Amino acid sequence: MIGVLVLTGFLGSGKTTLLRHLLRQPEFSRTAVIINEFGEVGLDHELVEASTDSFVQLQTGCLCCKVRSDLMETLADMLWRRDCGEVTPFTRVVIETSGLADPAPILHTLMTDAGMAGRLALSSVVTTVDAVTGVRTLAREQVSVKQVALADHLILTKSDLADTAGVIERLAALNATAPVALAHHGKIDARTFDGAFDPTRIPDAPTGPRGAELDAGIRFHQHLAALMRATGEHLHSGHDPDIQAYAIVRDEPIHAVAVTLFLETIAEHCGADLLRLKGIINIMESPDRPAVIHGVQHVFHPPAWLARWPSDDRRSRIMLITRRVPRRWVELLLAALDAEVAMIS
Repeated sequence: MIGVLVLTGFLGSGKTTLLRHLLRQPEFSRTAVIINEFGEVGLDHELVEASTDSFVQLQTGCLCCKVRSDLMETLADMLWRRDCGEVTPFTRVVIETSGLADPAPILHTLMTDAGMAGRLALSSVVTTVDAVTGVRTLAREQVSVKQVALADHLILTKSDLADTAGVIERLAALNATAPVALAHHGKIDARTFDGAFDPTRIPDAPTGPRGAELDAGIRFHQHLAALMRATGEHLHSGHDPDIQAYAIVRDEPIHAVAVTLFLETIAEHCGADLLRLKGIINIMESPDRPAVIHGVQHVFHPPAWLARWPSDDRRSRIMLITRRVPRRWVELLLAALDAEVAMIS
């Protein structure tokens, strides 16, 4: 399986400089690179010096607009060239997005394209943030907020030119699960990204009040309507772009069917407001083999089953990064579904 690293970040945040230094390190040899620039003429590829084991394929235009056809055609061509021996067999692909790009469509394509199944797998999302202008950019440009919220790793560039405390605080508020690393003059240790997309690494986070168990005899659609009314908030209000990160933690195992219904429901009702979801679940029917779940907006990977628990902590932990999706609503939704399934089991 060939891992795909998506490198994103707003205009001028140092993506190309970072990539140039990464490609000089042994860990990033045999890397294929797609550079997606916005505009008719691309220049960034001229600034990237690939090793003899790496090659760069330029793609101009915005991947957000034509993501499925353009990106998958490019990846298919690169794999064909690899299979035919026209290029050194690469073991990694890096996609550098345009600074104006919403990375979500790219992630959707990588996660759902059947033609690439078994050959390519998303390995990590890395977002660069300018320490000098980052706070102002995040306040002004909504796409930069999304780039940060979707990241597995955050790289703070130009940290030698500014006090980083304010921007680090802002990044933590937008994405509490992504570690922040400092790039010094664009340089960073390539080993920083080892295992960045491991969905079993679900950090602990403080949780709010637990949702009360609801009457198991009430039909699910009545549960859902009641929960949404109880929160007093509309999931798609659109007027408040605030992004929140929080964890749902449950001590008791969860029924497998309840997990499936939970993912289907939250994807259907939250859509674009569900920026990221990842979790490790203690399944009632399989207590010794946890399930790992991962999704971006309305697209979810099929649950993956681990051979064993990675630690002694067997609680179910679900991390969510959302835009105004109330924690209380999510907690009560999961509790109601599990109660409903338990009643009919």
